[in-house]
Amino acid sequence: MQFLDLAKVYIRSGAGGNGCVSFRKEKFIEYGGPNGGDGGTGGDVIAEAVSNLNTLIDFRYQQHFFAKNGQPGMGNQRTGADGKDIILRVPVGTEILEEDEETVLVDLTEEGQRVVLAKGGNGGFGNLHFKSATNQAPRRANPGQPAVERTIWLRLKLIADAGLLGLPNAGKSTFLAATSNARPKIADYPFTTLHPNLGVVGVDGHEFVMADIPGLIEGAHVGRGIGDRFLGHVERCAVLLHLVDGTSESVADDYLTITHELEMYGGHLADKPRILALNKVDALSAEERAEKQAELQEAAGQRPFQISGVAGEGIQDVLRALRATIQRGRKAEAAENDPDEGETWQP
Repeated sequence: MQFLDLAKVYIRSGAGGNGCVSFRKEKFIEYGGPNGGDGGTGGDVIAEAVSNLNTLIDFRYQQHFFAKNGQPGMGNQRTGADGKDIILRVPVGTEILEEDEETVLVDLTEEGQRVVLAKGGNGGFGNLHFKSATNQAPRRANPGQPAVERTIWLRLKLIADAGLLGLPNAGKSTFLAATSNARPKIADYPFTTLHPNLGVVGVDGHEFVMADIPGLIEGAHVGRGIGDRFLGHVERCAVLLHLVDGTSESVADDYLTITHELEMYGGHLADKPRILALNKVDALSAEERAEKQAELQEAAGQRPFQISGVAGEGIQDVLRALRATIQRGRKAEAAENDPDEGETWQP
C-alpha cells in the first residue's frame, strides 16, 4: 500500500431545509389555519479515528466531501427529512489543520475519537411557528441555515513509542528488521527508506512500537533530502534511538549533524530522551571500536552503546534501555494527568 501522510481536503456540510408556508384546507372544516412544517437539518461532516488505517492514501483519490442538505418542510405540519452526515475515516494519530497548514483544529490520538468539522445548518421554521392572536394567518417562513464550507489539511503522525534517527545508511532499517516483525527495504545505498515504517519490538516479555523514518542529511531543515518531512512521525515518541554509523570517517560530525537538524526543526524533538548507539561495530577492529566510541562520547556527552544490527551484537541492551525510558515516560505522563495516582490514601 502506498504511504501518504499529508492530504488537502475540501468539505461542506448540508444546508438546512426551508420552512413551508401552508394552510389547512379540508372539506367541511370551517377554520383552517397555518400548518406549514419546518425544514430538515443539514448533515454534518465528521472525522473519526480508526485503527485499521495507517495511511491517508484514500484522500488522494477523493478530496471533496459534501454532506446532504436537509429537505424543505411540507404542509400538514410535516418536517423535512434531515440530511445524511458524511464521515471521514482517518488513521489514529491524524492531525486536522486549517487551510494555513499551521493552526491545529484537533489531534485524533485515540481510536473511536470523533469531531464535527462542519456543522449542518438548522432547518427553517414553517409558518405554523408564526401564528399568534394578532396574526392568525402568517404567510412567512424561515429559510434554512446555509452550509459551512471549508478547506482543511490532514497530517498523519504515526503513533510509536520509540523512533529511529540517523543519517542515510546508518543501519536504521536493518536494526528495525532485526528487532521486530517489520520488513523494510534494505540496500547498500542512501535513502533506501522512502517512507516511515513501524515494527513491534519485544524484549523481556514486553512489547513496544518503533518507528523508522528516512535518513536526515545536513540542511534537511531547509528542504534538502526527504527526512525532515517525516520528522513529525517521531514527535509522539517517548524516546529516540540515534544510530551512528561506526564505519563513518567522523562519527562526531555525524552525531552533531543530526542534533543540529533536530534543533532547527523546532518543537520538543531536540529535548526528547535520546539513546545513542554506535552501529556496525562488527566491521571494526577492537582498536577502531575504542577510538570511535571515545570520539562519539566526547561529542555527545554520554556513553554510546556498541551494537550491530546484522550480527545482533548489543541489541538486547539497547532494547532494555529503550523500554525503561518508555516506562518512565508513561509514568511521568500518568502522574501529570492524575497527580494523586500512586499515592496511598491515609485516614
